[in-house]
Amino acid sequence: MRLAIVLATTGLLSVAAIAQPQAKIETSMGTVVVVLEKDKAPKTVANFIRYAKQGLYNNTVIYRIVPGYVVQTGSLGADLKWRPTGAGVPLETAGGLSNKRGTLAMARDMKPTNSAKAEFFFNLADTNAAALDAKPGDAPNTTGFAVFGHITSGQEVLDAIALVPLGGMKGSFPAAYPQKPIVIKKIAISEVANLPPPPPPAADAATPPATDQPVH
Repeated sequence: MRLAIVLATTGLLSVAAIAQPQAKIETSMGTVVVVLEKDKAPKTVANFIRYAKQGLYNNTVIYRIVPGYVVQTGSLGADLKWRPTGAGVPLETAGGLSNKRGTLAMARDMKPTNSAKAEFFFNLADTNAAALDAKPGDAPNTTGFAVFGHITSGQEVLDAIALVPLGGMKGSFPAAYPQKPIVIKKIAISEVANLPPPPPPAADAATPPATDQPVH
């Protein structure tokens, strides 16, 4: 969908604003709103939207928190059972997006690279880019973790989540599971005009270890 904005001022041309999908992620600790970058990661965004509209993310839990690094969630239900997912989506790391604070990216296995399904994570620090972006000189879409959205509101919710006591000993990362479950109540998809991303929120967390990869 394209929204034509006509400027009547003499000598100026019209500017097109592309409607981008928006994800409203309601958690038990507050709401996070994310604009999904379908122009730069179209297959990844389509995959995420499909799961969201199917309701796969509703009543799931955040099962991995690494302060200063990532908050990860996806297909683990509040009943601690993994929900069925489809085939992996092709890796999209050549679109110019970076794993910096305030962005959303897909988790995947290290091999094969096209293994991202429903698991995703929020980047908590700019320093993630060095470890999680595609490596310079590598063939396009063969390394890194695909960023597909940026937060427009609710960063403070994630910062609060990153401070909760850990060691709940559940899921794939038992030591990183919160002691008190944090639930993704619902993810709703809508469309908004494509606006430039806001400046990244100020970082105040410690640098994460580069070896701690957000794979599922």
